Amino acid sequence: MHQAILGKRCLVYHLGITVELSTSAMAGAILSRSALGESLMKKMRKNGFTLVELLVVIAIIGVLVGLLLPAVQAAREAARRMSCSNNFKQIGLALHNYHSAYNKLPAQKGGSNNANDGSLGGNQLRLGWLPAILPFIEQQGLWEQISNPLAINTDGTLRATPWPGMGPAPWRSDYTPWITELAALRCPSDPGTGLPALGRTNYAACQGDAVEYGEVGAWGGSNPFVINSGYAEQIRASGRGMFIARQYTGFRDVLDGLSNTIAAGEIATDLGDRDIRTAPIDGPGSAPLRDNPSWARDNDKIDPERPQFWRSGENLTTDNAAGDGARASWARGFHWADGEMQHSGMNTILSPNSETVSRTTADSTWGIYPPSSRHQGGVHVLMGDGAVKFITDSIEAGNSRAHTVYKDHSPSNAGSQSPYGLWGALGTKANKEIVSLDSI
Repeated sequence: MHQAILGKRCLVYHLGITVELSTSAMAGAILSRSALGESLMKKMRKNGFTLVELLVVIAIIGVLVGLLLPAVQAAREAARRMSCSNNFKQIGLALHNYHSAYNKLPAQKGGSNNANDGSLGGNQLRLGWLPAILPFIEQQGLWEQISNPLAINTDGTLRATPWPGMGPAPWRSDYTPWITELAALRCPSDPGTGLPALGRTNYAACQGDAVEYGEVGAWGGSNPFVINSGYAEQIRASGRGMFIARQYTGFRDVLDGLSNTIAAGEIATDLGDRDIRTAPIDGPGSAPLRDNPSWARDNDKIDPERPQFWRSGENLTTDNAAGDGARASWARGFHWADGEMQHSGMNTILSPNSETVSRTTADSTWGIYPPSSRHQGGVHVLMGDGAVKFITDSIEAGNSRAHTVYKDHSPSNAGSQSPYGLWGALGTKANKEIVSLDSI
């Protein structure tokens, strides 16, 4: 378009058409065109972000992530907790199927008697309750490796093996079944894996609310193992749980009712961080610990700044003594096949997620071993009827400094009700405590 302004009049040539405009009209057209340009510029500016607008958007996104991330984490933990509960239900079903087949529960610390003899070695009557239920948790292949290692190859020849039937001692790291990690025995919330553990377990047999002779039962000596009458009298008083060391029990023994009695509990495995729940502290011997389960807390063994961990410098069963590198594997849940209480047992004395204390410096002895977990606020337990319940850390647990029950001791005589409140009562099988499951 060409424009020409002559005096007070204006001729506009557009597409061959001449239009005559006044100066005022022309000015209006120019102003209109200018306004249109500014409007277009504003729209163009609105299509982008200023720095302030960008920061506001980022802040909003940050707030949303902050709100949603805990919800996502909570949903994931809920899924892991459900998976853990399902694992425990399968173990409960396996126990019932085992009982249906053999009319008894598997032994805690069973295996081959007098098995120290011979060049093949033996399991030293120390196998736990878990190897026995392998066929009932879809682990028939592993069970056959353990129970019948002298198998025949496909060509009819004898399979070469240095191992006896039912395997060697369950701490042997050169025996493949003992270092095999089984998903059915692991809680998905527990991140522990690898050395120095062998195959780990997060599920432990309940051995009641007493400790005296809880590691040997009625059997004394070794090579050969023999019934000791003194031990037998003691374990009659303190063997109050559904599982007793080196002794078979059955549902017939659970006079308090299967639905009122804990069969097994969850345990967290050690991460090498001196956690009071997973790395037992070396204890003071029998009498001080037996007569005060809170010995470690009362003697200031726990770090006051980090109450879930031991004080620096305290001796733990996992600390390597001179010439004893095996101690690194003496932590909770580190030997899935081992029947020692430290590895696959628990008791209902201290409340869940409390401290663990070994009677001495060894893993082959009794101690204070409450259940524990990586879940928030509590642990799973398996009841005798196969139900799985979540027990909070705050369950009513009586007097944690009360003497444990043992023979000829008053006021906690044999057969007396648990001094550890509802929690202790749930761990005993035949002591006639009144238990209200509504309290759980």
